[in-house]
Amino acid sequence: MVYIGIDIAKFKHFASVVSSDGKVIVKPFPFENSRQGFMKLVEEIENFHDCLIGLESTGHYAENLIYFLYERGYQIGVINPIQTDALRDSNIRKTKTDKVDTMLIVQCLMLKKYSLVTSQDINIIKLRRLSRFRLETVQQQTRIKTQLTGCLDIVFPELSNFFKGNLHLKVSYALLEKYPSAKAISSARIDGLTNLLYNNSKGRYHQDKAIQLKSLAKKSIGLNNPAIELQIQCLIKQLRLYHKQIKEIDLAIMTLMELLNSPILTVPGVGYTLGAMIISEIGDIKRFSNPSKLLAFAGLDPIVKQSGNFQADTMKISKRGSTYLRYAIYRVAFIIIYNNDTFHNYYLDKRAQGKSHRVALGHVCNKLVRVIFKVLTDETPFNLS
Repeated sequence: MVYIGIDIAKFKHFASVVSSDGKVIVKPFPFENSRQGFMKLVEEIENFHDCLIGLESTGHYAENLIYFLYERGYQIGVINPIQTDALRDSNIRKTKTDKVDTMLIVQCLMLKKYSLVTSQDINIIKLRRLSRFRLETVQQQTRIKTQLTGCLDIVFPELSNFFKGNLHLKVSYALLEKYPSAKAISSARIDGLTNLLYNNSKGRYHQDKAIQLKSLAKKSIGLNNPAIELQIQCLIKQLRLYHKQIKEIDLAIMTLMELLNSPILTVPGVGYTLGAMIISEIGDIKRFSNPSKLLAFAGLDPIVKQSGNFQADTMKISKRGSTYLRYAIYRVAFIIIYNNDTFHNYYLDKRAQGKSHRVALGHVCNKLVRVIFKVLTDETPFNLS
């Protein structure tokens, strides 16, 4: 067996080749993050038939190289940077250079501290990118909604009550796109206003509602500000675009999830989007030998504060792991306590012990992680009654 360690960077990578007995066959050499550079790497290693390539899972910089090598049939082992850091710390000098890091990666390969890339992992990489992008897009959409609400507080603050506190409806967007202020609505023809409300509310808003809205607009304390009206129209166009993009992302996620056929979808409260985020952030469940390690990876493990006879009364979670995984587990925990009797009763027991909603939900997250670990490890559907 020949081991090839690759240290990943943005513009230039380094690689070295070492035999199974630790002899350096090819000293660390650089190659560009380009097709020409990738071909240079292949030329250096193509004569080594029984080889294992190792690289760290350090963000997106390695994705192109992983695809390139995987398509050519190479075995690729992905290494957690924590493993190489541990080896570096064990050395006296604790040196960190690109050339030294390739050797540390080789050591991790020899110690079998890696997970092999499979066809499923390639789909997981795609799913992780889609899931993260979806969450970021939803967050951007939320910021735009907040801006829109702020604008309406100036030009038509009473509109929120008319729509019963929910301004983010198809009918309200259609209204504001054409009449972006109280002044514009108060000047609108009643028949045109009626048709607009009726057609965009599936017939729920009739002429009486149009009359009520126009009367409300005439009495509004909203300002007449053309600049804000333009801003409202632009914000609504952005919200329509985000809505369309999120639907496209959801379709792509659903396609990949059906291809993976993961039992994560059998857990109550886990749909395609949250399920995709959970399994894509976890990756290969075999990386975790027990649920506690998965809990730590999600950053849900408690920080223990103890010194001498002092023991902290309360403990916070570490938040050191995957932000995305922690977000998804919290979301599922919030849903599952209303969709499963076991989790619901467990939550109520914690509340009965005097714990706050947030702390009780944290305990639910802990239990949920153990269930997820079991479901993914055994590849079996959720059956907790």
